[in-house]
Amino acid sequence: MQPVLKRWRAALVATVLVTTAAVSAPAYAATACEVDYTTNDWNTGFTGTVTLRNLGDPLTSWNLGWTFPDSGQRVTQAWSATVTQTGSQVSAVNAGWNGSVPSGGSVSFGFNGTHTGSNPKPTAFTLNGTTCAGNVPAAALVATPSAVSVPEAGSSAFTLTLAAAPAANVPVTLARSGDADVSVSPTSATLTPSNWNTGVQVTVSAAADTDTTSGSATVTATASGYPSLAVPVTEIDDDLPSSDNAYTARFLEQYRKIKSSGYFSAQGVPYHAIETLIVEAPDHGHETTSEAFSFWLWLEAQYGRVTQDWSPFTRAWTTMEQYIIPSHADQPTAGVAGTPQYAAEYNRPDQYPSALQASVPVGQDPLRSELQSAYGTGDIYGMHWLLDVDNTYGFGRCGDETTKPAYINTFQRGPQESVWETVPQPSCETFAHGGPNGFLDISIKDSGAPAKQWKYTNAPDADARAVQAAYWALTWAKEQGKLSEVSPTVTKAGKMGDYLRYAMFDKYFKKIGNCVGPSACAAGSGKDSAHYLMSWYYAWGGATDPAAGWSWRIGSSHAHFGYQNPFAAWALTNTPELTSAMKSGTASADWTKSMARQLEFYTWLQSSEGGIAGGATNSWDGAYGQPPSGTPTFYGMPYVENPVYADPGSNTWFGMQVWSMQRIAELYHQTGNAQAKALLDKWVPWALANTTVDSGATFSIPSTLAWSGAPATWNPSSPVANNGLHVTVTERGNDVGVAAAYARTLIWYAAKSGNAAAKTAAKGLIDALNANADAKGVGVPETRADFARFDDTYNASTGQGLYLPQGWSGTMPNGDAIRPGASFLDIRSFYRNDPDWPKVQAYLNGGAAPTFTYHRFWAQADVAMAYADYGRLFPNG
Repeated sequence: MQPVLKRWRAALVATVLVTTAAVSAPAYAATACEVDYTTNDWNTGFTGTVTLRNLGDPLTSWNLGWTFPDSGQRVTQAWSATVTQTGSQVSAVNAGWNGSVPSGGSVSFGFNGTHTGSNPKPTAFTLNGTTCAGNVPAAALVATPSAVSVPEAGSSAFTLTLAAAPAANVPVTLARSGDADVSVSPTSATLTPSNWNTGVQVTVSAAADTDTTSGSATVTATASGYPSLAVPVTEIDDDLPSSDNAYTARFLEQYRKIKSSGYFSAQGVPYHAIETLIVEAPDHGHETTSEAFSFWLWLEAQYGRVTQDWSPFTRAWTTMEQYIIPSHADQPTAGVAGTPQYAAEYNRPDQYPSALQASVPVGQDPLRSELQSAYGTGDIYGMHWLLDVDNTYGFGRCGDETTKPAYINTFQRGPQESVWETVPQPSCETFAHGGPNGFLDISIKDSGAPAKQWKYTNAPDADARAVQAAYWALTWAKEQGKLSEVSPTVTKAGKMGDYLRYAMFDKYFKKIGNCVGPSACAAGSGKDSAHYLMSWYYAWGGATDPAAGWSWRIGSSHAHFGYQNPFAAWALTNTPELTSAMKSGTASADWTKSMARQLEFYTWLQSSEGGIAGGATNSWDGAYGQPPSGTPTFYGMPYVENPVYADPGSNTWFGMQVWSMQRIAELYHQTGNAQAKALLDKWVPWALANTTVDSGATFSIPSTLAWSGAPATWNPSSPVANNGLHVTVTERGNDVGVAAAYARTLIWYAAKSGNAAAKTAAKGLIDALNANADAKGVGVPETRADFARFDDTYNASTGQGLYLPQGWSGTMPNGDAIRPGASFLDIRSFYRNDPDWPKVQAYLNGGAAPTFTYHRFWAQADVAMAYADYGRLFPNG
C-alpha cells in the first residue's frame, strides 16, 4: 500500500470508546486508574483526547480531575463528558450513557481548548477524588489473569501478587463463593518482601457433575490492610448436549490452553504468537494482526455454541473495537472531503520513493457520501491490519512513545519488499521519529514538505472472516434461544460488511478492464471502478492537524484468490440480521454481485490438477502498465501468478489454498451451491493425493507450490477448462495451522458430500494434531533457514536487503540508526536481548539453522475449531 499525502485544512471532532475487561488483564482491587492524555496543537488552540483506564473496582460513574500547568489553558468545548473549569482546575464527569466502566475497561472523551503559547500536559489526575497514580495503588492485591475458565473435572490457575513490595509478610485468605463444584487451593498464602512480585500460584478446580450448564464462581482474596480482590471463575461444563464426544472435549481443552498460556497481552489483545522471536508478515511475535482478531472471534463463536456462554464472543468484539478499529480520535479528519493523489508502485524497494503525480486522473469514490449519510460519521469502521501490542518499537500513539497497543505499519514499497526489507513506522505520523519528515519520504516523494498525518490499511480477508464468525454466532445463538445475547454484535458485523465494500474497488477508482496508462486509463464514476472482488487491501488517511482539511481513501487494484470470501458475501445478503444492519442503500446489491464474481474468479483460476492459481490486477506492475502480449484476463484484468508480493511468491504457500477453500466448503455445506461443489470436487482429490497421514503424530501435507502456464481468458457465458494451467507440490511439511485449516475444509466438504476419503483424512489430521499437543497447545519444531537474513544489508545487484535512499537517515524511538547500509537487525536491536537470540546468533556465526516450536494464535485457534467442527458435524466419530 502506498501512503497518500496532501495538505489541506479542516476541523476535528472526537468520540468515545467504552470497553469491557479483557481476558488476560491483571485484576486490581479498589480505586486505581491510568490516564492517557494527548493533544493536537495548532497556533493557540488544541484538541485534547483523554482515555481513562479503570484498573480498580467497576465504576458506575466517574469524575476525572486535573490541574492545567499553565494559567492560559482553557477548555472551550467537550464531548462524551461534561467538562467544567474553575481557574486551572478541570473536572470531567461522565455522560449519561458512559458512566459504567468495568475493571480493566476504559472510556474516552475529548475537548477543544485554547492556550496562550504554551500547552504543557497535566502531571496528575484524580478519579472520584482519589489520586490516579497512573498504575495501581501501592496497597493492592493483583491476579494474573484477572479471570479464569476451568474445565469440568479439570483445573486452571492464576498468580497472586502484590502491586508493590510490602514491609513485612502479608497473609492472604482465599475463599470461593458461587458454584459449589468449584474449589480453590490453597485457601491461604503468604506474600513476602521476597516473593511479592513473583507471587503464589492459586489453583481453581471444578468437580465433575451431572448438570448441563456452565457454572460460575468467585474467588475472593483478602488481606489485612488491603482491599479485597475478586477473581471471576467460569466452569466449562462437559455435560452439554454439544460436548459429549471426544473431539468437543479436545476443543474445550485447547480453548483452555489458549486462554491460559500467554497468548493475550495485559490489555486482553491476542498476540501473533506466544514466542517473541518470530519473523513473518508481523516482524515480531508480540505484534498482532486483524487476522488474529478475526480468528479470536471465530473461536469465541465456537465456544458459545459448545457452552451457550456468549459473553466471551461479545467481549472479543468489544476489544477489537477498542484496540484495532481506529476510533474517531485516531482518524479525526476522516469525514473531510478529499481525493487521493496517484503515485506509481514499483517492483523493487530501491525504486522508491515514488513521486506523487497530481496530473493523473483519479476516479470518483462512490461510497464516501453514501456511508457518511447512512451512519452519520466519516469514520471508517474497519480494522487496521497491524498492532505493536507491547509497544516494542516505542512509537506509542501519535508519537507519545508510551501508549500500547500502538498502530504501526511495515510493507510500503512494492512486491519485492519482503519482511526483511521493511522499515517499521507509526500509523500516526507526527515526525517524532524517523527523519525530518518521519518515515513518509522513504516511500513517497512530495513536491513540498509532507504534512503530519494518520493512515490505516485494512486486510479485507480478516474483516470478512469477522463477518463469517458473526454469522455463526448468530446461527448458533438462535438455535439456543439466545439471539438477544449476540444481536448488538451481529449488527456491528453488518456495519463492518458495509465498509468492507471499499475492497471491491480499483486503487484509484479507475475503470475496470484494459486499464493501461496512468493517464490514458479513464477515471471511474459510479460503480464502474468496482471489480467486486476482495482485493488485497483498502486504506484511508488524513491530516492530524484538526485545522487541516484533507483526507483520502483508496481501494486496491490487486485481487488474490486467497482473500476471497463468498461465504461472507452470501451471509451478508441472505441473513436478515446482517443485511438489515448494512444501512447503505446499495450494499446488498454490491455483495450479491460480489458473491457471483468471486465464485467466477475461483473457477477461472482452478488449475488442471485442482489447485487454485493466484489472481488478477487492474493495474499491471502497480502502475497501470501494459501486460505482456497474450496475458489472459478476467473481465479485462490480467492474470498474475503471485499477486501483491513476490518474496516469497504470494501463492506458493499451501496455507492460502486451505484458508480460502474452507470458506468454499462452508458455503457448499450451508447452501449446496453447485459452483462451490464443483470447485471442491476437483480440489479435494488433488490435495488428498499429496497428503500422507500415518498413525500417531506423523503427517505430511503440501507446503510449497509451483505454478506453470496460465488460465484461459475468462468467458462468463462459456467457461473453458484450464488445461494449460498447472500446479506442482514442491515441498511438503507439517505446519499445524495449515493442517487444521485443511482438516476443516475436508470436514465441511465431507459432511455435505458424504466423501469418505475426505472424512478419513480429516480425522487422521486432527488426531495427529492431538498427538502433537503440548502444554501451550499443539506444536511441531520448525527450522528457520530464512533467519540468515537478519543481518543482510542492501545489495544493489540483486535488490535484496534493507534499502534506504541515499542521503536519508533517521532514528527509531530506541535510538537505532536508520540509514543506508543498515540491516533488519540494525533497526531492531531489541532482538539481541530476546531469550532465543543466541540460537540465531550461532546460526549467523556459521552454525546450523535454528529450530523453534512456535505457537501462533491463529494456528492454535484453527486447531481448536477443527476439533469443534468434527465434534459437531460427526458426533458419532
